[in-house]
Amino acid sequence: MQQRGFGDLEAVVMDRTWAHAAAVTVREVFDDLVAERDIAYTTVMSTMDNLHRKGWLARERDGKAYRYRPTMTREERSAALMSDAFHSGGDAGLVLNHFLQQMNAEESAQLRAALRKSHPGERSS
Repeated sequence: MQQRGFGDLEAVVMDRTWAHAAAVTVREVFDDLVAERDIAYTTVMSTMDNLHRKGWLARERDGKAYRYRPTMTREERSAALMSDAFHSGGDAGLVLNHFLQQMNAEESAQLRAALRKSHPGERSS
């Protein structure tokens, strides 16, 4: 699965799909979107089919329709994008340094907590 960014409509559709607790139909996503933008049902259907073919949405038949669900959480996708950027951005140490410089105090604290949780026996210097 490619870890590149979504197109504008793909991002909106994924946001709506992530927002639902259960798998959704094209109609449910369309009904969410049509309230705030001029969009055709077939456009939403094509977008969801494209996301399925790209591996971002899984689908299963429910009567005559499909129900779609994300293949990964929003957080898992963000982590995959971060990993992809880290490993394809040149010198990994410099990439990490630039990333850390952009963090605010709260984000820095969250990172330290995550590191302690994922590496419980290690001490930071």
